[in-house]
Parts: sequence; C-alpha cells; structure tokens
Amino acid sequence: MMEAGWGDGMSTGLASRARQIFASAGIALNGERDWDVSVHQPEFYARVLRQGSLGLGESYMDGWWDCPRLDQFFQRLFDAGVDRAATRGWRGLALRAGSALFNRQTPRRAGEVARRHYDVGNELYQAMLDQRMVYTAGRWEHAADLNQAQEAKLDFVCQKLELGPGMRVLDIGCGWGSFAKFAAERYGARVDGITLSREQLALGQSLCAGLPVQLRLEDYREVEGRYDRLVSLGMFEHVGHKNYRAYFEVARRHMAAGGRMFLSTIGSNRTVRSTDPWIERYIFPNSHLPSIQQVGDAIEDRFVPLEWHNWAEDYDRTLMAWFANFEAQWGRWQRQYSERFCRMWKFYLLSSAAAFRTRQLQDWQMVLFPLGV
Repeated sequence: MMEAGWGDGMSTGLASRARQIFASAGIALNGERDWDVSVHQPEFYARVLRQGSLGLGESYMDGWWDCPRLDQFFQRLFDAGVDRAATRGWRGLALRAGSALFNRQTPRRAGEVARRHYDVGNELYQAMLDQRMVYTAGRWEHAADLNQAQEAKLDFVCQKLELGPGMRVLDIGCGWGSFAKFAAERYGARVDGITLSREQLALGQSLCAGLPVQLRLEDYREVEGRYDRLVSLGMFEHVGHKNYRAYFEVARRHMAAGGRMFLSTIGSNRTVRSTDPWIERYIFPNSHLPSIQQVGDAIEDRFVPLEWHNWAEDYDRTLMAWFANFEAQWGRWQRQYSERFCRMWKFYLLSSAAAFRTRQLQDWQMVLFPLGV
C-alpha cells in the first residue's frame, strides 16, 4: 500500500513516471493491445518503481494488474532494456551482496530448490510437460508437437554422447528419470541418476522400473564410482558460481578414460553473482545462471568443449507449450493450489519465454571432452 501522507499529487507523479517507462517499450497503461497493462490498484505504480522486478511480479500475483499476453509484454520490456534500467530495491542489493560474500549452494542449502519448486506436485508437472516429463528445452527443428520435440532432444543427447550398449552413465540432476529411461530403452545404457527431489525420485523410480536404471537421492558432491558418460540437463543452474570449479572437478574425477559429458544449462549474457529477486524468492531459490566466461573458467584444465549449441529459440517454444498445457487446466490448479499460485506460475513461464525470445537468456547444449586422458 502507499505510504501514509502521500497525496494525490504524489500518486499522479508516480503514475506519470511509470507510464513514461512503459511507453519507452511501446506499452500503454490501461491500453487495449494484447501487450498493454490494465492497472487495478493505484498502489501498483509505487510498488513497481520502488521494488523493480520483485514488485512487478508480486503485484501481478496479487491481482493488481493484468495483461492479455504476458509474453508479448515482457518481449517489449526486454527489447527496450527496461529490465536493465529498473532499480531492484534493497532486496536486490541484499541478494547481490549475499551472493558475492556467501556460498548460497552449500550441501545444506542445495535441497531448498527441490522442496520449493520440484516437489510442488508431480501431478502438475505430468499435466504440463511432455509424456516423458523432460523439464528442459525440446528440439523443435523437425518436431510437430512437444512430445516429438522432447524425444528429439533426448536422442540428440544420446547421439552426441556416442552412447552404446552397456555403457555406464551418470545423470546429474536426473529429474523424473526421463533421460535415464530413454537411454536405457533405446541405447542399452546402464544409468545412475541423482536428484535432491523426493517427489521426482518416487515417480522416476516407478517410471524406470525393470530397466538398468538406479535413481537415488544424492548430492553431486557425494557421488562415488567411475562412468563412461556423464550427462546433466538443467541442473547446472543450481550449482552456484562459487561451486563451478568443484562441480567440474567432481565430473572429471568420476569419468572413465575416453569418456565425455553432455551439459545443458540456461546461460546469462553477462557475468553476474546473483539471480533476479523475484525468481530467487518464488521459483528457483539459490539459483544462478552462468556466463560464458564463468563456464570457461570452470572447465579450464579439465574439459575442452567439442560442441557448444544455443537453443534459445527452442526454449521459447517449449515454454509456450508448457504454458498452454498449464492454462488448459487452470481451474484444477486454482482449486488445488490457489489463484495466486496460478498467477505466479503464469508469470514465471511467460516471462521466461520472452527472455529466450529476445535472447536475454541463452540455452546452451555442450559436449565436453576431458583433458589429460
């Protein structure tokens, strides 16, 4: 709410300032286009101007504003650079300072994202994702739908790994076992998968029953044994910049001679030490998106990249497909969770789609070969 003592003049001034900022991105307040904003609470202006992305996201969750096409709204914001110019408030400053000073992804804290995001409910993910439950970008080049795109993704990974029958594979951040199941069924691999999500583990073990697949609740720093191939799809975002070198040390230590690794991760255009405050609070706590420089420093003297692809456009399309599936059962999630949760999830999926569409975020697919073998 607005602070006590603020008069109509202050409120009008804030609204005018907000209108100017959004207009610089071609967005009108209370306009009629799909990407325009309808403001329901006058306190919206102060909240966004003072708190940046956190205020924008929380005010949307609270129903203070709406937009027919959030992905197009964010596409215009990102293209105009409004997100980079906006202040993130004291919470953003505190987050950046804490990320610089402290290791936010210690073994003790690593499980928080599993409890708050991946354990939110298997039913939701089963309804939103493809039939194999792949929670990373699909490969859409020759795909007609989400199921085909995700199967093409898994096959792409197996081919780049030059996977063969009997090979031992470690899947770091195995999710619901989608890759493990595919690699065992199609390529005859023996896969060990690790996750910190109890919900993912329970369903994944059920889906992989009868296959040479072992999924377990385990931190990557606890792994033992040696493997012919390593794969990590969408887990590196939870490692943290203070742990990148240690992560690749673990990978190199557990790789057998002649092995190789496939790493899939969302990437940042700039080297930063913290994530967006709204994403940190509501979606992926303790997360961090690496830059090319940070990845390069971490793999130096350990791995050489044989291939480095960028699937940003594929991730945009994947997120829009996930949102279509989620939106189709909005009433169900509204009853099971809440209206605020549904708006939070919509904000997450569509703002992320726009970030990939405008190349504010990248999606890297890397094939890594170990040095010194």
